[in-house]
Amino acid sequence: MRILIACEFSGIVREAFKRVGWNAWSCDLLPTEIPGNHIQDDVLFHLEDGWDMMIAHPPCTHLAVSGARWFKDKQVEQLDALEFVKALMDAPIHKICIENPISIISTHIRKPDQIIQPWMFGHGETKSTCLWLLNLPLLIPTNIVEGRINRVHREAPSENRWKNRSRTYQGIANAMADQWSKI
Repeated sequence: MRILIACEFSGIVREAFKRVGWNAWSCDLLPTEIPGNHIQDDVLFHLEDGWDMMIAHPPCTHLAVSGARWFKDKQVEQLDALEFVKALMDAPIHKICIENPISIISTHIRKPDQIIQPWMFGHGETKSTCLWLLNLPLLIPTNIVEGRINRVHREAPSENRWKNRSRTYQGIANAMADQWSKI
């Protein structure tokens, strides 16, 4: 089975699916942090390459409600970001998951099918993560742990802050691979 992990530079989700036997590829404008099957390109050019599943992490810069105070100045960027999300949702791929924080996708396209937290998958942190699903079941929590630290939100400003905030937690990646590879 072939899976495309769209808009992923980290390789975390890609490697989780590779571990369970999938022919997994990440695609991002950036190079991958973990060597492996990676397409460094605009993912829109690769949606019709015969994938069985896609997990997409569209950039949240112009979508996340955490940046609401800047919305009035980013209307064009928001429209472009929403069009990108729609293109991912409409890809000719049978099973699709779009992952993003609480965002305007919910009001402009549709509400998410599920909202998960890292603490449901072995990480004692909070980061509300929405999943918009097509032909995929809801994720079942695998390891509910104590702790509700908002580490991602409180990370100090730095050159790599946006990268650190966008990486998928390993427990969530493992749950996706373990649960969705069986359907």
